[in-house]
Amino acid sequence: MLSEKIYFALIVASAIAIPIAQADGNAARGSELRYACIDCHGEDGMGDEEYPRISGLPESYLFDQLVAFKNGERSNRAEMMLWSLEDLDEQDLADLAAYYASLGDG
Repeated sequence: MLSEKIYFALIVASAIAIPIAQADGNAARGSELRYACIDCHGEDGMGDEEYPRISGLPESYLFDQLVAFKNGERSNRAEMMLWSLEDLDEQDLADLAAYYASLGDG
C-alpha cells in the first residue's frame, strides 16, 4: 500500500500534468470576427485613450478576459462587452484571442 506522502505526490503530479481546457484559436477566423471589436479597440486593436490596446497581448490572457466578460465575471465596461460578445461562442472567443495576439504590438 502506498504511503500517504507518495499518494499525495502522485495526485499533485497528475493534476499538474492535466492541461487546462481552452479552445485552440484560429487567427484567420478571428480576423473575420473582429468587427465586434473594431468600434472600440480600433482596426488594429491598438485602442485609444478610452479603450485599451488588445493587439499583441498573450492569447491565453485575451481568451480568459473575453470569457470573463461573457460570463459576467468582469464589470468594467461589462454592458458594452456583453453586447459585443452576446452572439459569440467559446470557439469564437478563442479565435478572436488568437487573431489579436497574432498582431503583435502594432
